[in-house]
Amino acid sequence: MNRHAPNPLDGFRIVFDPTKRGRSEYRLVDIHDHEIIPVNEFLDAIAVRDLSKCTLRTYAYALQSIWRWMSLQSLTLEEMTEAHLIDYIRHLRERGDANKPPAPRSINLRLGVLRSLYRYHTAYDLPKIPKIPLEPVPFLVPSYGVGSRKPLPKRRPLLRVKVPARLVVPLDRREVMLFFESLRTWRDLSLVSLMLFCGLRSREVLSLTLKDLSFIQDEIRVWGKGSKERIIPLAPYARTGLSSYLTLERPNTEHDALFVYLKGRSRGNPMTPQGLREIFRYHRKRSSIEKANPHRFRHTFAVDMIRVGISLPILMRLMGHSQIQITMRYVNLSAEDVRQEFERAMQHHMEKGSYGKPMPENPQKIS
Repeated sequence: MNRHAPNPLDGFRIVFDPTKRGRSEYRLVDIHDHEIIPVNEFLDAIAVRDLSKCTLRTYAYALQSIWRWMSLQSLTLEEMTEAHLIDYIRHLRERGDANKPPAPRSINLRLGVLRSLYRYHTAYDLPKIPKIPLEPVPFLVPSYGVGSRKPLPKRRPLLRVKVPARLVVPLDRREVMLFFESLRTWRDLSLVSLMLFCGLRSREVLSLTLKDLSFIQDEIRVWGKGSKERIIPLAPYARTGLSSYLTLERPNTEHDALFVYLKGRSRGNPMTPQGLREIFRYHRKRSSIEKANPHRFRHTFAVDMIRVGISLPILMRLMGHSQIQITMRYVNLSAEDVRQEFERAMQHHMEKGSYGKPMPENPQKIS
């Protein structure tokens, strides 16, 4: 059983137990290694849905935060209401995790996990924030007329933290070239190329296996979120890098992961998310491009595809989105893009005479 370092501020920690078959491998235990039954039963239940290990881990650590706070407040699950969530949000923002408040999206995720935990054990939604009853005033009571019905009260939205709009600026050509010039292995070049020229997520790149790659058909099979499979074309630049990596660098190993470590004690073992982060951290420093990260290369791919005129449904398929609204979040055209398209459209209208006779160069003042 592998143990994650316990949080010195509380007695609850997450342990990883790979021997759990058909159940969640992530378990919440107390300081005496006793399992927290309500939490682990819930984790076992969602593990049956074949969620990814990353998703289970996210849920487990969210539940650790929730259970720790409930313990500090001496609250049981049955006593929870929506009103308590306000105190939980305040607790996260004031104390946070490791003295750093969680991001708004992370807070909203924890609120959703808490509601799901309550619903799993009680079969009911978390009770709403109670209202203070007001004494009825006779002359203010509305009359709805004979045969009419009193309108149903509007359903109040669930408590959530406002998430600020994030504008991810793509990398420009100079930044991409500087970052690529810092790469020293075909493996690293192939990793970045799959993000920049194929739009893959970092975890999608790491989950690739040798059998997912087809040089004959110039395509690659990708397993996205929710284990959704999609086949996408293999960009020529990525194909060249992958061919050189497999021929010249990849060590002989029993693992079928496409990307493995090239040296050290981990040589031949599948690359981990931590290893990928170290690669980007090293090359950001080497190239002085501090904003270069896997998501930004994926975002640059989306913006470049839009600029050359690709349709949104095709881009949606390439990036593995379930809804086109998600694809639109990646399309943040710059002010220069907007100006160029506007001038192109106006030039087209003027040449076609869409607006009739153009205005004179020196219009006379109307008297």
